[in-house]
Amino acid sequence: MTSRSRHPGDSAGQAVPGTASAELLRSEPGPRPRALLLSAGLVSAGAVALAAGALLPVIQGGSPGFIAAPLLVVLALAPAAAVLYALATGRSGLAAGLVLGLTALAPGRLLLDLQLLADGSLAARPELFLADRLLALPPAGPGLWPLVAGHLLTLAAGAFAAGAARDEAELAGELDGRRRWRLLGPVLGVAGGVGLLLAPFGSGNAYLLAKNAFEGPTVAMAGYLLLAALLPLTALVAVSSPSAEVGKGGFAGAGLAALAVGVPPVIAGLVVDRLSVAPGSVVVTVAGLALVGLAFTRFDVTETREAVTGDMAGEAKLPGLFWWRLATGGLALLAAAAAAAGALAPVLKANGPTPVPETPARWLLLGAAVVLAVPALFVFVPRLSAFARGVVAATWAGVVLAGAAVLSAALSVTEDKAVDPALFGVDLPLPDKVGFSAGPGVTWTFVALVLAAVAALAAVITGVVERDVSDDDDNAELDTGLDGTRAGGNVLTPLVAAAILAIAAFGSPVFTAPGYTAPGLWSDFGAASWGLLGALAVVLGLYALVPRSRPAAAASALAGAALVLGLRAAELPLVGSEYDGSSAGIGFWLALGAAAVTLVTAGMAVAGARRAG
Repeated sequence: MTSRSRHPGDSAGQAVPGTASAELLRSEPGPRPRALLLSAGLVSAGAVALAAGALLPVIQGGSPGFIAAPLLVVLALAPAAAVLYALATGRSGLAAGLVLGLTALAPGRLLLDLQLLADGSLAARPELFLADRLLALPPAGPGLWPLVAGHLLTLAAGAFAAGAARDEAELAGELDGRRRWRLLGPVLGVAGGVGLLLAPFGSGNAYLLAKNAFEGPTVAMAGYLLLAALLPLTALVAVSSPSAEVGKGGFAGAGLAALAVGVPPVIAGLVVDRLSVAPGSVVVTVAGLALVGLAFTRFDVTETREAVTGDMAGEAKLPGLFWWRLATGGLALLAAAAAAAGALAPVLKANGPTPVPETPARWLLLGAAVVLAVPALFVFVPRLSAFARGVVAATWAGVVLAGAAVLSAALSVTEDKAVDPALFGVDLPLPDKVGFSAGPGVTWTFVALVLAAVAALAAVITGVVERDVSDDDDNAELDTGLDGTRAGGNVLTPLVAAAILAIAAFGSPVFTAPGYTAPGLWSDFGAASWGLLGALAVVLGLYALVPRSRPAAAASALAGAALVLGLRAAELPLVGSEYDGSSAGIGFWLALGAAAVTLVTAGMAVAGARRAG
């Protein structure tokens, strides 16, 4: 049963999808149907342009590493065919969702193709171009411009499809919060986003180095980062759509776009000499297939087993909450364990007798592991689970903050190391093995980042399920710790003050030392700055949610944000003590101040709710 077949009583006073009035409303001529037809036409034109770009050389005088044109044509035309089929069968919501899913990932794909224009010799795109000699800024070929045009047409199509999707959402009525299959979408989006950050393939070709998103050229890095952020966000938007058809279309569109990015490197690894399949592209491909498959699942809850009412219905919901809490706590503990392993294992290993330097940031990563592990343990305690889950939803950002610093230190040492000629099968005039390479600490740190992101997503989904239970069960607040009120507007002033202090704390150095340049947000932006930016985004996002949250949920989120700010201040004793002549910087005092104001705000949210009660 889809949202089109709701009973008339479900939404009084408005046309219900599936009824005669709704179908007449949908079939009336107007701007929305015409806009959806125009959107489908733009997507089709964009697909033809992408297919044409695959048939033409993207670099003058260059050629792809294998005969990829048939595969690329299929990947380009399949989404447009799906949109046209949805329109032909009268499923306008599905068509609109498909277009929006494709549009969301179009900017990242456009940047990946623009790397061919910036410097094609650095682009890891063997399906379009594979160099057979050293090149410096090779000129773009005629195939690049149809690719760019195809992405721009897809972006334009999304602007016209948005209105149709909004109409479908209005016809669908209120979001049914118990479409549990939808909750898998963001999980798959996060998994695909992680895969996009990994190296797309393994390489033993001296002219095509296999690098992850952070090690690659700037334009491609921006494209991969944008894709990694937008893929889970698109899945999350599809989850929140009241229309099941739009949600399914969003999953399918995002999945098809992910397949267009993930499948070509997998095939290249299988068929191109000196290339091998890497986990990154496999994860992206599997996530894309799963998102497309999710579009064929049943979204609505009025299935036989979920139509039960009374006490049996309440009992049927509790196991779902139990398992989500178990997943949240378990994933957070695994992330903490991986972070501890990353902090204690060697981050670098020498390719010779050179002494191996250690990064002081590893102690910050160990502190982040503790900050995440302690509340994760209390997730398993029923009475404290809801509060601890809210703290976990914030403290995972500490792993991002510290992990980025560890990875940045490793990259700064290894990025310029000499290569081993045996790995490339060519006779290079270089010593056999010199410099440094990444140690097991880098691997464990990256695993910790992935697990922390998945744990955060599980914590968010668990919060949704907790709210469902609390709304549906009069006694549920005894377990979840949530009541029906909101924190209210009395916390707005301290929240704004905390937000200003937090921005300044993450943008200012926590300590200063002779010869040390701290990574920043406004200057000296480097790999470690991404950790600062990510942690700040999490803290500010939690602040934004507090006024609309229930008091206990607001207090737990603010407590977690205070711990992240405290971890930022802890850089002075944990990291700064490793540098001679270090002293407290302005960021240390700002972080302490932001943490204190945040804790005061948490107390005000709870106290204000008690006075209101």
